[in-house]
Amino acid sequence: MTSQEALAALGTKPQSLYASVSRGRVRTRPDPEDPRRRLYSREDIDRLAGRHRGQRRSDLVAAEAIRWGDPVLPSALTTVQDGRLFYRGYDAAALADRCTLEEVAALLWDCPVPAFPASEPTAPGEADPVARGFAGLARLAASEIASLRQPETELRAAAARVPGTLAVAFGASTTADPVHRRLASAWRHPEAASLLRQALVLLADHELNASTFAVRIAISTGASLGAAALAGLATLSGPLHGGAAATVADLATRVRSEGPAAVARAWAADGGVVAGFGHRLYPAGDPRAATLLSLFRPTSAFAELAAIGHDLTGEEPNIDYALAALCAAYSLPNHTPFLLFALARSVGWMAHALEQASTGTLIRPRAAYTGPPPESAAPR
Repeated sequence: MTSQEALAALGTKPQSLYASVSRGRVRTRPDPEDPRRRLYSREDIDRLAGRHRGQRRSDLVAAEAIRWGDPVLPSALTTVQDGRLFYRGYDAAALADRCTLEEVAALLWDCPVPAFPASEPTAPGEADPVARGFAGLARLAASEIASLRQPETELRAAAARVPGTLAVAFGASTTADPVHRRLASAWRHPEAASLLRQALVLLADHELNASTFAVRIAISTGASLGAAALAGLATLSGPLHGGAAATVADLATRVRSEGPAAVARAWAADGGVVAGFGHRLYPAGDPRAATLLSLFRPTSAFAELAAIGHDLTGEEPNIDYALAALCAAYSLPNHTPFLLFALARSVGWMAHALEQASTGTLIRPRAAYTGPPPESAAPR
C-alpha cells in the first residue's frame, strides 16, 4: 500500500511510520510506477494497526515477538539500528575493514584475543566438510562438562575450542595463523584471504537470529558449550537460514542455463520472494552485502541475477547473495558459503552462550494451545 494508505490505516504521523520501517517492523519496496516512492507491506501495516487498536492479547504479543517483533531478552552484544550492524557499539563494517575474526571474538567475549585451538580432525574418512563439522562438535559436546556454574575463565577457554573445531573440520591447517589465512591456504586461494577475513567478521553475529536463539536455549539448560554449538549448527543448516546462499547459487546457475524467465518463475512460486534479496532488518539494503560486494567483481551470471532480482522485488542483494557471489568469483566449492557462515557465526554463538550462562536462568516459553478442548472428566 502507499504511504497515504498506510498512515490512514495506522492513524498515526509519518514519523511513526518511518520509525517502524527503520526498526524492521514494516517492510517496504520501491513503487514500480514511480521509483521515488515506497510501497508498504499490507501484512505489516495490518499487524501494527491491530496493535494500535488495542488488540493485544498475550498470545498475539508472544506470536509477534518471535516473528521479527519486539526484543524478547536483553543482550549487550549486537544490535541493528538505522540500517547498520553494531558489535558492542562498534560498526561491524568498520571492524571488517581492519579486524580478524579472532579480534572480534575478543570484543564479543570480553577477553584477550584468543587463539582458536585446533582439535584433531574428526571423521577422517568423511569427505563432506559439513558432516565433519557436525562430527567435530558432537565429539566436543561429548567430552565437555556442563556449563552450569563453571567459572567464566574456563567457559571462555572452552568457547575458543568451538571455532577451532569447525575450522579444522572445514579444512583449515593447524598452524597458529589467523583462521582466514588458514582457510585461504587450505582452499588454495591465498589471494582471497583478505576477502574471507572481512566476510567472517561481517557474519560473526547478528542479534537474536534463529541459530543464536537455539544456542541460548541450550545453554540456559546448563548444557556444555559444544552441545550448544551443535544446536546452533543444526539450526543454521536450514534453507531459510545458513542454507539460503545455496539457493542463490542455484538461481545464478539457472540464469546461465534458462535465462531471466527462470528467476521470474521462482519469484512467482515463492510468493514474490527471491532468495538473496532484501532483509527485514535492513529496509534500505543489507550493509554486510554492500561492504562485501564492494571488494570484488561478481561473475556475469550473478550480475544479471542482481539486476533481475532488483527488478522483480525492488530489493537490494543481501548477505546470502554476496556470499554465493564471492564463492563463484573465486571458484570455491558450492558448500563454501555455509562453511564461512558457520565458522563466523560460531563466534557469535559463543558470545551469546557466555552471556546467557552468566544469567543462570532457564529459557522456557509457554505454548498457545490450539488443540481440542481438554476432557473435563478423567478417562475410564
